[in-house]
Amino acid sequence: MEVKAWTYEELPEFEGCPEGAHIIATTGDEPGVMYLHDVEYAKPDGHPLHLQILIPECRNKRVAAEKKIPAEPLPCYVFVQGSAWMPQYVYGNVASLAKLALRGYVCAIVEYRHSGLAAFPAQIKDARNAIRFLRSNADKFGIDPAKVVLAGDSSGGHTAMWGGMLHDDDSEDNLFPGVSAEPCGVVSYYGSSSVMAPDSNPIQVLHCLPDSPEGRVMGGKNLLEHPELARALSVECNIDGDTVMPPVLMFHGTKDRVVNCTCSVVIYEQLKKTGHTADLYLIKGADHGGAEFWTDEVLDLVDAFCKKCFAAK
Repeated sequence: MEVKAWTYEELPEFEGCPEGAHIIATTGDEPGVMYLHDVEYAKPDGHPLHLQILIPECRNKRVAAEKKIPAEPLPCYVFVQGSAWMPQYVYGNVASLAKLALRGYVCAIVEYRHSGLAAFPAQIKDARNAIRFLRSNADKFGIDPAKVVLAGDSSGGHTAMWGGMLHDDDSEDNLFPGVSAEPCGVVSYYGSSSVMAPDSNPIQVLHCLPDSPEGRVMGGKNLLEHPELARALSVECNIDGDTVMPPVLMFHGTKDRVVNCTCSVVIYEQLKKTGHTADLYLIKGADHGGAEFWTDEVLDLVDAFCKKCFAAK
């Protein structure tokens, strides 16, 4: 065979099959995931912030790209990695989110400025700038800019909830003027979204003190002495009938030792009370995260929720 720059279609296929060998048939549509790691999306105050991006791929898609046939853009699931607002291990959910990428979503894991660098609401502004970056680079990553959902777990769930509530497109913190940061929907996995109850974090004895995660993210303040800061941080205290909020999907384990399950219950009830669209699924026996949140059943719920949000736009 001649050695040259063969295209896929031009290369003659090997047709033989040695005795005892086997052939596995394929269609070219078998799903795979391409992982782009540590993609810088912003550098606020000189601190580089990154995205982990998972892009669905298959052989037929690669062949189409080789022929310069544009692929249909895909919805984007923007996921904020939780960390008690401290430095994030942004690689922890890469494998789990790959399951959603296999269903046809470009997934992007957001790194935000942690509490040692900036106080609330910097984390929310970072997440919204991540959405703007992805929309600005939609062609590069194969994203449909009209189909973006913002999600997160633990403190990332808090960030996702606020990302659907904090509308700051005209502020100086917008690094991509003219590009929307509004998500079509919000998904919170065991979100650390309220600090109002004394047992909101069952195994944390420093509740609302300056060295607690919530105290640190509010600038190292004692939230017991500054209840107005605790209310400013807690999602349910900032939702009323006039709050602009996309549909919300929430998951929480019934034996969560880090963030009390009642935190999501209180927020769900406030959303429903104020006329917002919200669904809450309590995962029996689940602790703070784990494989229970990435089962086919949960992924089916997330997929259906996203599709419903996109159809409503």
